[in-house]
This record gives sequence, C-alpha cells and structure tokens, in this order.
Amino acid sequence: MSTSVATKRRAVTGAVSPAVPLGVVRSSGGAADSHEDVYAELCAALFSGFPRRDQRLKAEQYLHGLLTAQGRKSIRNIAAQIGGPAAEQSLHHFVSSSTWDWQPMRASLARYLERNGCPQAWVVRPMPIPKAGEHSVGVDRRFDPERGQVFHGQQAFGVWFASDELSVPVNWRLFLPDPWVNDRTRRDRAEVPQEAGEETLEECAVAAALDTARWSDVTRKPVLLDIRGGAGRAALTRLAGAGVPVVARINPGSRLAIADRSLPGFGAGPLSAVQILESLKGLRRPVSWVDTVAGARTSRTSLATAVRVALPAPGGERMRPLVLLGEWDDPRRAPARVWISDLTGSPVGSLLRITKLARRVERDFAEVGEGAGLRDFVGRSFRGWHRHITLASAAHAATVMAGGWDAAYETGYVSGRSAS
Repeated sequence: MSTSVATKRRAVTGAVSPAVPLGVVRSSGGAADSHEDVYAELCAALFSGFPRRDQRLKAEQYLHGLLTAQGRKSIRNIAAQIGGPAAEQSLHHFVSSSTWDWQPMRASLARYLERNGCPQAWVVRPMPIPKAGEHSVGVDRRFDPERGQVFHGQQAFGVWFASDELSVPVNWRLFLPDPWVNDRTRRDRAEVPQEAGEETLEECAVAAALDTARWSDVTRKPVLLDIRGGAGRAALTRLAGAGVPVVARINPGSRLAIADRSLPGFGAGPLSAVQILESLKGLRRPVSWVDTVAGARTSRTSLATAVRVALPAPGGERMRPLVLLGEWDDPRRAPARVWISDLTGSPVGSLLRITKLARRVERDFAEVGEGAGLRDFVGRSFRGWHRHITLASAAHAATVMAGGWDAAYETGYVSGRSAS
C-alpha cells in the first residue's frame, strides 16, 4: 500500500487516538474503511507464512472471532461467530493440535509494528491468569505482587512494543513452576517441550526479552522491566551480554556505588539506592513528559535526577557503569520510583519518559488486551496456549492500530471471504 496504516490511523482518528475497547461501535464510512484496511494488511503480514490456504483461512477466522465474539474468547464463543459446532472442532484442532509454529507469526507482528507503530521501548509485563482447575499448563498457587494477594492460576510475561500512542504485545513466555518442570506425567499431558526447564520469575521475564532480540530484522529497543523481586545482577548481565539496552525498576534498598568522582559519596563503598538519591536530591530538576493514559495528551512534570553508579562487583571484577534514576512524587519524601539503566549517555528526561511507557501498557492491557482474549485460553496444552495468545495479540494490534473495531466486521466479512 502506498499509505501506511499509521498514516491512515492519524487521518481517521487524529494524531493521538486513545485505545478503544473491543466491541465499541464507531461511525461508518472512513473509520470502517480504516478498520478494514488494518485487518487486511495485518492478515497479509501475519498469515502469509502458512503453506496451506486452509490454515490461512482458519487463522483469519480465529482472528475475526477474537474481535467480534462477546464475553470470554473461548474457542466455542469464537466458533459461534463463524459456523457453530463444526467450526469449533476445526478451530480447536488448528489451535491445540496443529503443527504450525507461532514464533514466525510473532516476529512478523513485531516487524509490522515497527513499520506502523514506531515503538520506543520493549516493556516486559507480567500477566497473572487466574484459573479454577488443576490441569491448565503451568497452573499453581502464586503471589501477585501488584495486587498483594495469592491466586490460583498461570503466570506469563509479555514483551510489549510500546510508544506514547499505543502498545502491543508481540512475544510471550509462560512460567512453569517446579511441580510442572519436574513432573513428567504433567509435562507429557500438556505437551511441554523438552527445552522448557526450571527458571525463576526474573529469569523468565529476561528470557522473553532475549527471545525477542533474536528475531531478524527487528530493531532492538531499550527493555523496560521490573527486577525488584531479586537477581538484578544476573538479569542485567544477561541482557548486556546480548547487547540489549535496559531500564529496570529496582528496590530502593539495592546496593550500588557512586561512580562519579565529582559527587560526594564517591569511594564510600556500596550504599542503598535511596541513600544515594536522597544525599544528592539537590541535583533534582523538573522533567516534563506527556501523559496519554488519561485519554488526551496532558503535559506533566516530575522531579527527577540521574546519577552515575556501578554495581559492586564480587572478587575484584571491574564494576559495570550504570545510571541510577530517581523520581519524586513528593519532594519532601523519599523517591517514589527507582530505576537503573545502562543507557549512561541518555539525558534524565529521556530515561524518565521511557519509564512512563509502562503506564501505556497497563492502560492498553486493561482496555483492549483483556477484551482481545489475552487471558481467555481454556485449553490445557502448552502449544495451544501459545497459539491462542499469539492470535489474541494480533487482535489487540488490530484494535489499537485502527483506533477501535467497527460493527462492519460483525456482518461476516472475514468468514465470507477467501484467504489470499
């Protein structure tokens, strides 16, 4: 096409259009044309790798069902949009029992977003998935630090390509707790591949980012992740070894050494991150950033500072240069958020604006990702989960790139057309 999807989106919805939940009916005409263009271009980008025409058609049907089915995006509800019980059996086989590899589709989605969405960072976001039963792959009792409570279910990590205007998950990794890693019967029943082994939550999050960085023709962006759970040194080392820049949220008590000779505290040995920032709060300055989460572009200002630091190295190893970023909500209190990054040449404003992309991801997940079915797979297999969530990520992309979904797709556009 001569005009990109991003250009069409700006022409129809404005330069910055808030994400619109699935199922919202918008006016006909130009908006509907834009939605159809996005859908057609996305299908061509993601499904052209299928060797068979019937696979391409089933992928389009599944995506259509994710976008139009009401309620939970189970295979049964998806099939109800395109043909009932016969379609349900066919789609169940396509998602749970077929042999197609989801990784090329995810890489194609990443390249599509680079062309049309201009991502500024990769945000690694945990996604707890509550489950009632015992047989879904990876299910266990887990603690959700965001909600401060224990839940029964799965834990996954998504890699979201994020900008100020929108965010889309492009890659996923499902965490397997010890009972699943070491139970051969469970692994075989859920078809867990041999290479899926034991790892901590932090290792799972980092591995999701590293898997994404291995895709060809995908430009590496700073990885934004939360390593407050521990093992921060190992996470930073793995990402640095792969040449992936990182901005990581850390605990205020994390021990660091001031690396700037001109600052008080240099040579004093390891101090907590909050001690360093509080001792240098005279260096704070206002930093402006644009808040798009509230539904409109709003200029905001935070007090922030960045200090050159290093991780204390064991055994006399050379300490790696890093920058410590602190942000204050109340200048009379301790910093509200503390980050560490290897982007040592970046200004404090640039670093702070990268951290704000986590807000964009949270908003888009709540308003679009939930409705797209990211947490709705009801099967038990490892491969089925990955195929469903890959197609649900495509549904999320179709929604945010078009600025919402249109009732025109409920007329049978997808199920009635032939796969190209």
